[in-house]
Amino acid sequence: MGVLSAVSVLEIKARGSIKDADVLKLRRSYYDDGRISAEEADTIFALNDACPVQDPAWADCFVETITDYIVDQAPPEGYLTAANAAWLIERISKDGRIESKTELELLVNVLDKARWAPQSLVRFALDQVKYAVVEGVGPLRSGKKLQPGVITEAEVDLLRRMLYAFGSDGNIAVTQPEAEALFDIEESTADGEAHPSWRDLFVKAIANCVMAASGYAAPPREIALARDAWLDRRGDLGVDEMLGGMVSGLKGLFGGYRQQTSEERAIARLTQQKVEIVTNEAVTPVEADWLASRIGRDGRITANERALLMFLKAESPSVAPALQPLIERAAAAA
Repeated sequence: MGVLSAVSVLEIKARGSIKDADVLKLRRSYYDDGRISAEEADTIFALNDACPVQDPAWADCFVETITDYIVDQAPPEGYLTAANAAWLIERISKDGRIESKTELELLVNVLDKARWAPQSLVRFALDQVKYAVVEGVGPLRSGKKLQPGVITEAEVDLLRRMLYAFGSDGNIAVTQPEAEALFDIEESTADGEAHPSWRDLFVKAIANCVMAASGYAAPPREIALARDAWLDRRGDLGVDEMLGGMVSGLKGLFGGYRQQTSEERAIARLTQQKVEIVTNEAVTPVEADWLASRIGRDGRITANERALLMFLKAESPSVAPALQPLIERAAAAA
């Protein structure tokens, strides 16, 4: 018996609304059956699209059932392939844009639950935040009067959650597609308003790229990109204390990094190969030359890029030669 047998799909579509009673029937049927076929998953999406009126219980049910299908039931179980990611993107977006908060939450939940996902899906997720920041549109800005070039604390937290998700099963450094999205956001907010947590995340993420491109072993992303504690206390801190918290947080950037041994390099290559085999998509690590060309693109180094370069200079880790001219340039301009 299929999970949708408990409700009349045609009736729900005809009335254009999904009621809590419908959701209760679906949940009971799903608990009894425990499986969702590809056809049923498509029908659940069709219901979501056909019903502009949705009672509160529907959003959680929709997110949970589709996540269960694509992560835990569609092969390979527990992982997302490039084909499965494309299937999901096609159903939750139009012209590369997600239009509803429920579908955005589905995307993030899928990334959270999957052991590995293609980097293209993570980049797609990051781009949804980028559109909100760069253009001031999308479900993240629904009902908010925020201009482009502004990034909120909630949006930074969502970015961090997305970045954690891709690195959830292995110490994979921030990839080039991920870094590209972060640089785009940084350029957009350079002259606008950015929550203090944005500098914390951006500098740590790009530092992760720098160190990986320079031959260092990357710590887990939950450590490398962890939110600094001073951000949670900033409402109780004076200006000097806030600046001190920011400085101390940046000084701790490199504590979790160390030069890779030959064995660690081999393990890192194997981990990347495993991800590529399972997801059927290549992982694009950041190369030092690309990073050197991307920082300060168009001849302008942003304040957050300069903060990173200055700490690279002050802390003196051995970084890739391609990055040294940028570090010296930032130091000379200070």
